[in-house]
Amino acid sequence: VQLQASGGGSVQTGGSLTLSCAASGRTFSMYTMGWFRQAPGKEREFVGAFHWSGRCNQLADSAKGRFAITRDNGKNTVYLEMNSLQPEDTAVYYCAAREGSIVTITSGYPWWGKGTLVTVSS
Repeated sequence: VQLQASGGGSVQTGGSLTLSCAASGRTFSMYTMGWFRQAPGKEREFVGAFHWSGRCNQLADSAKGRFAITRDNGKNTVYLEMNSLQPEDTAVYYCAAREGSIVTITSGYPWWGKGTLVTVSS
């Protein structure tokens, strides 16, 4: 499985960004795609995840009401739509994949893409 995350950048408080994660190498119908982030000096944390079947979608409490995960089946791409961004959302964002149901721990995901940096300024 190969994952390629993109779409990071710099925005001001209250702004929006959409991150993309393009997946290749497998048939993803039974896979979970996860989004994680790592702020400077902090551990990598769960942001949200989406099971490719479309039957399950989970967001961290910090993301609820502001972030959404969507997909484009034809492009094997999952998106993290981020709105009302705050300085505390500043981090390197990673997409990850695993076979099976959604889990929120990093060790549950064997495949990772390179991160994309999101910077939110006040």
